[in-house]
Amino acid sequence: MTIEVQDEVLRGLALTQPQALLDLAVGLFTERRVSLGRAAAVARLTQLDFQMELSRRGIPLHYDVADLQADVATLAALREK
Repeated sequence: MTIEVQDEVLRGLALTQPQALLDLAVGLFTERRVSLGRAAAVARLTQLDFQMELSRRGIPLHYDVADLQADVATLAALREK
């Protein structure tokens, strides 16, 4: 996909392509439109680097009760091995 934005719309923002991709990815993630992994891919960052950027911006990870239950079940299964 190619997105074109007129120069005059961005004038004065000093926005680079990597910054624009990062801002897009953060917005999509914050709105729960993409997963952490997909947002990191949009931003062209590793998941860890993207998580660090979210932390820097004060944006929490999406982690709910279902995620916790799945993690507990995984840990229990690993303990049985």
